[in-house]
Amino acid sequence: MLSPVLGMLLFIMLYIAAALLYPGGSDFNRSATEFSWQNNYWCELLATKAQNGQSNIARPVAIFAMAVLAISLIIFWYTIPGLFAGKRTGSRVIRYAGIGSMLVTPLLLTGFHDHVINTAALLGCIAIIVLLINLFRYRMLLLFSTGILCLLLCGVNNYVYYSKDLLHYLPVIQKISFFIFLLWFCLLSLALYRRQPLVSGL
Repeated sequence: MLSPVLGMLLFIMLYIAAALLYPGGSDFNRSATEFSWQNNYWCELLATKAQNGQSNIARPVAIFAMAVLAISLIIFWYTIPGLFAGKRTGSRVIRYAGIGSMLVTPLLLTGFHDHVINTAALLGCIAIIVLLINLFRYRMLLLFSTGILCLLLCGVNNYVYYSKDLLHYLPVIQKISFFIFLLWFCLLSLALYRRQPLVSGL
């Protein structure tokens, strides 16, 4: 039950390692010589070349980090319906939509970045909304509130990305969103680990 938590912690360490290896450059400063936590996006660590034109030696570490995160979240989405008693439609929606959102992420390495992000976000939002309904139903209000914050951050990310308003702040917004999402997933996994199943109704 704790493997998603361990996997997400490993992802964070690999993210930092990849950032330290990144040669530099961003949409805001092409000549930079290192990763900028203010200006660089996560996806830039996955690119073949850095934004400054150099070969991106961080890419293998970033790909491994993405694989660790995807596997961790597949396990998370498969197990998290166990937080509730019963195996009805809600459990299947959470499980299949959540896992589906992770299965498409390897396509980020192709040229279909926006399509992959939109598909993963749609499936992920479906899983999250059904999960939130049940968290509210069973009065798990801290987890419910954190999940609502995650949905709002997802909306903010998409608004800034597509509207281009406040685009300079998007890399920071992305990192804050990453942290809060991972924190929420860890809290849910810990709640599941404590084995406090609720009454049937999912």
